[in-house]
Amino acid sequence: MNAHTLLKYFDKDLFVGDLKANSKENVLVELIEPLIQKSFVKNKIILLETLKKRETLGSTGIGKGVAIPHCRTLAVSTIHIVLGISKNGIEYEAIDKKKVHLFFMIVAPPQEEANLYLPILGKIVEIVRDAKYRRLLLKAKDFETFIEVFNQ
Repeated sequence: MNAHTLLKYFDKDLFVGDLKANSKENVLVELIEPLIQKSFVKNKIILLETLKKRETLGSTGIGKGVAIPHCRTLAVSTIHIVLGISKNGIEYEAIDKKKVHLFFMIVAPPQEEANLYLPILGKIVEIVRDAKYRRLLLKAKDFETFIEVFNQ
């Protein structure tokens, strides 16, 4: 999985450049909303409950201002990535106890032919480890700018 392949999973309609949420649960609800608007989700409640259940296994707030909430669920039929930016940061029980500013929510069906769920997750983790990329992504004012950073 390379960054170029990852870009195929980013969608302008699944980009929330100014998250309003102020809590972990509210940010999950806000990140699910674009999926609902695009009719990518069969059942909003099941998706939210599955994401919350995943969080009980350990926070998906991986530190350095980044969270990658993710789950496999029957509520979707294909992999989707919702991108979110919070300028103020959100208390998310991240492993470093810091607020989260960048969100990459990955939802996937229980099984998918290409089996890309874990490679996508791994590639995002690899990219956001770089402090320069994190700063540039956080400054992105729109989807196009966000994608430009990824193309670097």
